[in-house]
Amino acid sequence: MSAGRVPAPLAVAATVAIGFLLFPLVGLLVRAPWRHLPDLLTRPAVGEALRLSLVTATIATALSLVVGVPLAWLLARGSFPGRALLRAMITVPLVLPPVVGGVALLLAFGRRGILGRYLDVWFGVTLPFTTAGVVVAEAFVAMPFLIVTVEGALRSTDRRFEDAAATLGASRWVTFRRVTLPMIAPSLGAGGVLCWARALGEFGATITFAGNYPGTTQTMPLAVYLALETDPDAAIALSLVLLAVAVGVLVLLRERWLRPGTTL
Repeated sequence: MSAGRVPAPLAVAATVAIGFLLFPLVGLLVRAPWRHLPDLLTRPAVGEALRLSLVTATIATALSLVVGVPLAWLLARGSFPGRALLRAMITVPLVLPPVVGGVALLLAFGRRGILGRYLDVWFGVTLPFTTAGVVVAEAFVAMPFLIVTVEGALRSTDRRFEDAAATLGASRWVTFRRVTLPMIAPSLGAGGVLCWARALGEFGATITFAGNYPGTTQTMPLAVYLALETDPDAAIALSLVLLAVAVGVLVLLRERWLRPGTTL
């Protein structure tokens, strides 16, 4: 049997898998109200959900970059007791049901939560059921994607360049900024895009921790869920936007970053 021929059982199973994965997407495209799509997407409620989703996902990604990259460096280059356990706990949100994540956020940052009670009493800050709560929920579920990607890149980089910079008198901060960051830039970009896409599509933790209030916490996934019962065409229109974003992210990653030698 030649290397290019696929055994019949494998071909049949692969065909079933293709149909199972693609037919729902085809159904979404076939049933889409293309003629009325511009009107649906320009409705005030839909536009507000789009705007809120883009803003909160972008802020959550920026927050993840600010604190996630140093954490990824600590996990990749640091040496301290419990590092393996810390890495495991940080990646738990990747597999944790989002609703459970929302409950955990309420217990931590709610008005009666472990930290939330002090935020409320000392600073008058209340996170649940606010736009800031949406950002926190999205960052909680999306940041691990960035951390895992950047940590893998840091582990695979050639540290001889950093050692050379150190021998030339560069400080650790200068070495990190001028040598390490440029070397991991492709993976950093890939992790940022994945983080943003995951934040944009977050549903469970958001509705549990931040609620579903139009104009305040109702992001696109929540608007899809609400519109599905009252306005299916609007739900399909918003679903198409999320589908387009997902496809665009995958194409961007595959063309620019998912190349041989790129860590992700």
